[in-house]
Amino acid sequence: MPRVCYFTGKKTTFGNQITHRGKAKYLGGVGTKVTGITARKFKPNIQKVRAVVNGKIVRIKVSTRAIRQGLVTKPVRRKYSKPAA
Repeated sequence: MPRVCYFTGKKTTFGNQITHRGKAKYLGGVGTKVTGITARKFKPNIQKVRAVVNGKIVRIKVSTRAIRQGLVTKPVRRKYSKPAA
């Protein structure tokens, strides 16, 4: 299953990690040089939660941003009553 948010569509994006060497000019050096560029991933914070979708309780993958925004409606917790004595 992909790492994609059910509501916002957030998914893994790609970028570069740039490695530098040297001392910055404003710190008294001769400047920094790029010594390497490596591919990296930016993964969204995806959580599996039980939510009410179209009146049914289902387990979906949702980003924490969507949870904080209130896009997820969680099911009502069941109240257990004490047995009659």
